[in-house]
Amino acid sequence: MKRIIKFFLQKVQRKYLQKFVKVAVTLIKPLYLGNKVMCPVCGKHYRKFLPYGYVSSRENALCPNCLSLERHRLLWLYFNEMTDFLTHPYSFLHIAPELCFVSQLRKTALNYQTADLESPWADLHFNIENIPIANESYDIVMANHILEHVDNLSLALKEIHRILRPGGRAVLLVPLNKDLNETFEDKNITDPLEREKAFGQRDHLRMFGNDYPQILERAGFDILPCIKYIDKFSKEERHHYGLCDDGIFIGVKH
Repeated sequence: MKRIIKFFLQKVQRKYLQKFVKVAVTLIKPLYLGNKVMCPVCGKHYRKFLPYGYVSSRENALCPNCLSLERHRLLWLYFNEMTDFLTHPYSFLHIAPELCFVSQLRKTALNYQTADLESPWADLHFNIENIPIANESYDIVMANHILEHVDNLSLALKEIHRILRPGGRAVLLVPLNKDLNETFEDKNITDPLEREKAFGQRDHLRMFGNDYPQILERAGFDILPCIKYIDKFSKEERHHYGLCDDGIFIGVKH
């Protein structure tokens, strides 16, 4: 199973992969029936989650039902318990939308829209470096694991900041290398295999380090303290929900 998933992740373009994946997991789902793990996003129980990973495969990662990953399940628990994002009718823009969140967020947001450069599931299509939306249009903008892909990071963050209302919040999770003090970027690295070595994935353009909060601050955001929300859960709960230890970064437009 690991090899099959890794092959499709590496060889199939994202826009086609998104169309195929729902059909594929429907066929696989019966093989994972059980009660040892539970996805807090969709509420389904399985004997374990599917493996997942572009470079190295992680065990107990992908929900066979809603396709949530470890970071999605952690973030969803945080949304439920620590914010009013799921109970207040905010105006909400979801960039590079994770399918596991879309149907759930449509139930709560007064004005919920999805956006992507090419995803077939998105309501709007644009480049995050040039967002065709008026200033101060949204209360919340969420763009997870997208900033490592953009050519001009400063411009992308400037655009997200621009379309947020004062006091609005930006949920901007990125893959973070905790052993790296400063974010590493080198535009001379263009070969996909070299990018994989340098940045962790062939389509990544940078590796974020511990200075990520300062990068967001330079873009004009006040940063809520990085939430190590995983510390709330016991070892057994972490396995049961299939969680990671990622920090949760939320910027506030002042």
